[in-house]
Amino acid sequence: MRQDWSPEQISGRLKKERAICISHEWIYQYVLKDKQAGGNLYRHLRCQKKRRKRYGKYDRRGKLPNCRSIEERPAIVNSRKRLGDWEADTIIGKRQKQAIVTLTERKSRFTLLGKVARRTAQAVQNQIHRLLLLVADKVHTLTSDHGKEFASHEQIAEMLQLEYYFAHPYAAWERGTNENTNGLLRQYFPKKQDLRVVSNKQIKQAMHRLNLRPRKCLRFKTPFEMFFHSSFALTS
Repeated sequence: MRQDWSPEQISGRLKKERAICISHEWIYQYVLKDKQAGGNLYRHLRCQKKRRKRYGKYDRRGKLPNCRSIEERPAIVNSRKRLGDWEADTIIGKRQKQAIVTLTERKSRFTLLGKVARRTAQAVQNQIHRLLLLVADKVHTLTSDHGKEFASHEQIAEMLQLEYYFAHPYAAWERGTNENTNGLLRQYFPKKQDLRVVSNKQIKQAMHRLNLRPRKCLRFKTPFEMFFHSSFALTS
């Protein structure tokens, strides 16, 4: 729990790794009793956030040039049968101050994070290049929205030798892997938080937490294990 795993993730990984069967409902009850006794395990449960329905608000800003539509993206990307197909986005801090670039690999859900002082195209380009260069052998495509911070998409594609695609406007589900990751990151970086006070060490810690957390969609393997074809004990 103190590694921010959900009760379902704990239950699934224990069954997979140690053949121990403990239901996630029992773990929730344990956390509740711990809270009633003055414990703080409940603080590691994911916060329930209010969802606000968004109505059509048209973006009247200019469109980015030479955008390749997601409709042209190879079918293998949708199938999640290979490593190397990434989705990109940015998390904005309080009052638009600083941002975190988030990159999520579709098959493994492996995540890379990096902070930028300003959400400019150049800063985002530099951060994406720095992050993906570390795993350049596992980079084939990158998909983002039409935000102006991705205006340097042609330079990113050339530097990293990848194919760059854009989701349709107002279709966040077309980058669902990354959107889900951003939601998980809000546990560590709430929307009202000023990112100027967030250190690179904190960002790396959140990144490691996500990558070393077993996922139900991965049959309770971790993104790290999937991405690097490895396996190790987590519950000993």
